[in-house]
Amino acid sequence: MAPGWSVISPESHLFQSFNGLQQLAETRRFKAWFLDQFGVLHDGKQPYPGAVVALEKLAECGTKMVIISNSSRRSSTTMEKLKSLGFDPSLFVGAITSGELTHRYLQRRDDAWFAALGRSCIHMTWSSRGAISLEGLGIRVVDDIEEAEFILAHGTEALGHPSGDSLPMTLEELEKILEQCAAKKIPMVVANPDFVTVEARDLRVMPVVESAGTLASKYEKLGGEVKWMGKPDKIIYQSAMSMVGVDASDSIAVGDSLHHDIKGANAAGIQSVFITGGIHATELGLGNFEETADMNSVKALASKYDAYPSYVLPSFTW
Repeated sequence: MAPGWSVISPESHLFQSFNGLQQLAETRRFKAWFLDQFGVLHDGKQPYPGAVVALEKLAECGTKMVIISNSSRRSSTTMEKLKSLGFDPSLFVGAITSGELTHRYLQRRDDAWFAALGRSCIHMTWSSRGAISLEGLGIRVVDDIEEAEFILAHGTEALGHPSGDSLPMTLEELEKILEQCAAKKIPMVVANPDFVTVEARDLRVMPVVESAGTLASKYEKLGGEVKWMGKPDKIIYQSAMSMVGVDASDSIAVGDSLHHDIKGANAAGIQSVFITGGIHATELGLGNFEETADMNSVKALASKYDAYPSYVLPSFTW
């Protein structure tokens, strides 16, 4: 390790700030890099400055890269999105999304928890953002709670209908349905655990009506059982390590959310890079892209979220 760098430890919570990925990448210490996309590589509409070049440089170092995202969409959709934004899909081993994990576990049913779910579900999904296909899962969507065996939460704009269509609903209407489901002790699978997002280069809290993670959190408060299929649960990191064929000691995760990316990396036992210019920029008092955060502010925020990065970086640049 280069002189002057310190790595986080559970006891001391020490980490080091640096300005670019080059020094860390060129040590070739980590065989696999697990990358968040929104808030790190792009804002949903265009790449962040320097991100495309940084990926290319990482690839030149022989790094195996995997996108890990809490998107409720399938992995193929994520890769198509990256390509449309100017990223080279061939640089990645692949992508693992919350939506992909959810689809995989529901389809295979080789996990005891999922095997016990049943086949009839209340489906909370998107409307204006585009519905989520359940094709090939052998699931029957119902709108009668008495028939439901579990809740599948991809989005918070609509309720799936047995016909295959969806009925737009407000958050309040969906919450009333959750109250009834909680009373019947129906389990929930959430395919997008995010609470916040970065959109169109403006950092903002994702409104509650758009956050499946917030909806799932509310369900837990009602006493409902929730299966979180993504960050910060270590399941998505374990899947990424399996995809690449590496151990935790050879892996590092890069993300902008302390609660999701960094806390998830901590849970999985892998090191991490915290991008301060993402969703926490406002909390850290940052106004400009690539502006360096005050380390005392970073430490305080890490303590607040109980999530501790190994390294801190303003943005995903070389």
